Amino acid sequence: MFEFIDRIIKAANRYTFWDYFFLKTTVLVFGILIGTYFASFFIDHTLFLWLVFLVTYVYIMYRTFIKHHCCPR
Repeated sequence: MFEFIDRIIKAANRYTFWDYFFLKTTVLVFGILIGTYFASFFIDHTLFLWLVFLVTYVYIMYRTFIKHHCCPR
């Protein structure tokens, strides 16, 4: 299993801009598809989804703009 994970990480390290573009587009469209199939479920849990979004958004913004900019390796 670790060998498989290492292989995937090495492949992801060689991604280009377009590779990330297609990856993110795929994930976005998949999320929209899941949302359409389970719309009634997600509507009932909108507050929870907003909270998860905001927490993860703040975390990734911190990691991107504060953590990596103040203390480069």
